[in-house]
Order: sequence, then structure tokens, then C-alpha cells
Amino acid sequence: MTSLAIKTENLTKVYRGGRGTKALDNLNLEVPVNQIYGFLGPNAAGKTTTIKLLLNLIAPTSGRAWVLGKEVSETDVRKDLGFLPENPYFYEDLSAEEFLDFFGKIFHIPRRDRVNKVEQLLTLVGLTEERKQILRRFSRGMLQRIGIAQALINDPKLIFLDEPITGLDPMGRKEIRNIISKVRAEGKTIFFCSHVLHDVELMCDHIGILCEGRLITTGKLDELLATKEVEISAEGLRGEALAKLEGRVKKLRKEENRIIFDVEEEALADEVVGLIKHYGGKRLSIVPKKESLEDFFLKAIGREEYKPDERREK
Repeated sequence: MTSLAIKTENLTKVYRGGRGTKALDNLNLEVPVNQIYGFLGPNAAGKTTTIKLLLNLIAPTSGRAWVLGKEVSETDVRKDLGFLPENPYFYEDLSAEEFLDFFGKIFHIPRRDRVNKVEQLLTLVGLTEERKQILRRFSRGMLQRIGIAQALINDPKLIFLDEPITGLDPMGRKEIRNIISKVRAEGKTIFFCSHVLHDVELMCDHIGILCEGRLITTGKLDELLATKEVEISAEGLRGEALAKLEGRVKKLRKEENRIIFDVEEEALADEVVGLIKHYGGKRLSIVPKKESLEDFFLKAIGREEYKPDERREK
């Protein structure tokens, strides 16, 4: 079995018309199996285009892509894929169990197996009590949950989720996070786009950040967000001591009787503590500071702030 769920080589997509729009520019991506991979980027970065290419819904302008070790154009690989688009269409007059049964028939799942699978999925997404309710009466969060259940009806090895959390309240987001974690625990790979960086940080093993069609960074989340700064607080320092220390730290600020030093590199922490002691100060605390995904993301795309809704994505 391949160790990669997704692999691309110089995958490029240019939408024709006018001067042409390069939605994806030489994407080289590797997604390990049995991982939750967060695919991030501003609107119009090319995230949805990437998913469409990987699902063979559109053809690339150039480059190649593989899912589960097979070219995306191979039809037999599709039986192992699940997909929930950003704006899914639901047959609103069907009940939850009828909806799932319908998709089970599309995959030619035998009736007895279909009944068992529908029951399992309704339990997984917490909708057993709403099984007879028609989808028109579902809340947004309930629709997202039944949508994920639909994406799992064929027991796929790789699931694509496009913005499954956006627009949900905190409880709804937590429910979706729990479902995604349970699916991953079954040995599946989840590749999803999201603007909700806090939830990505809670769930993901790996991330990739796309900007203007280019992959600008990718890697294990815990390594990308490794501790890089240390906050040291002290008291009893003034004059010459502060001037000397200010030249060794990233930032210095005063809070009541304390002086707070932000040290950019962990290796400098011992030196700063030594200087505090040398000048007769008293060290109060040393706190490692882990960069948040939001801060990392903003630096990566070169912006001071991020407004997810400023443009719609292709």
C-alpha cells in the first residue's frame, strides 16, 4: 500500500478566457495516509480547484496527480473516495435515512449492507433520532453532519471536505471536529479546506498553505508551530540594566512592577536570565511561547490581517 494518499507533480490549471487565469501554478503536494491534512489559503487561492483536479472533475492544463497510488483519471479509484463540497445540494424532501440509502444505491451496495451502513453512519454523526425527519427541516449543522455521512457511505479510504466547518456555531464546529477525528481513527485520510484556523490547529497533523495558486509552505503542524519565543518576566531592573537587555531581546515592556522580555530565540533565554541576575534583578517566570496557526498563516501569506470573505474562490 502506498504511503501517500495524494501526490501531485507540477499540477497547473489555467482557466481560459480573456488573458487566462492561472488558478493553480505547479503544485507539488504530498499527503501521507491516515492523516488529517488541512489545506489553507485566502479566497481565490486555488483550494477548490485543487480538489476538483484531484477528483478528476476538471482536467489540468499541465502536470499530473495521483490519489491512493493511482492516476486521478483511473475510474476504479473513485470507489475509494468520499467528497463533501462547500455548497452541497440536498434532496430536501428525503428523510435522513432515505438520503443515505439513495447514495448507497449509487454505489451498488447490497440492501442488507446498506441498511447496516446507514445505521452506522447515523450513529456516527449523531442523527439517529432524526432519521425520519426530512432534510428541509434540518439546521445547517445537521445538514453538514448528514453531508459527511453521505461522503462516507462507500467506506472510502480518502475523504475530501471543502469548508465543512464554516458558518457553524461553536457547538456545531465541535461536533464536526469530533466526527472527523473518529473517521481518522478508523484509518482514513481526510483532506479538507477550511477558513476556521482555530479548528484546523486543533485537528490537523499536516497543513499546506496555498496563495495565488502556489503552495508556499507545507509540513507537520507541530513542527511548523514549534516554540520559537520565550517570555521572561523580572523585577528590580532599571537604567543601564534595561538598556543592556533591550539590545538582546525582541521586545521589552513594563507591566506594573514587572518588566516583560520577549526573547526571539530559545537559545538566548539563558543569556537574558544571566544578565538579569548580573544586574541584581529577580527573575519571576520563563514561559515558552508557541506561535498560533493564525499568526503563522498571516506571515506565510504576507498579510497583517485576514478577511476570509473578501473574495470568492474559483
